[in-house]
Amino acid sequence: MGVRSIFRKRPATAGTVAAAGAETREPLTAEQLRELEDAWAELAAAQEASELTNFHACTRTGRPWTEDPAAVRAVAATLREFPAAEAQPPN
Repeated sequence: MGVRSIFRKRPATAGTVAAAGAETREPLTAEQLRELEDAWAELAAAQEASELTNFHACTRTGRPWTEDPAAVRAVAATLREFPAAEAQPPN
């Protein structure tokens, strides 16, 4: 077995694919949904103030970051670190 064979992607078996898709999440409560909507409003405001138009985010827990208010607020905080287009001096 060479080094290349260690890093080569192997096709997923049916068992691993089924196990990955078997996770079911409980629906959000009204309070959790309201908190998530508030977090998304913060993200939208941060995006408008920023000149960024696209970003990529992922999670380590397997749960989508888009369903976690803390993660959405963290992305909003990161966007706020980027200055607005009118605040930057021209090059």
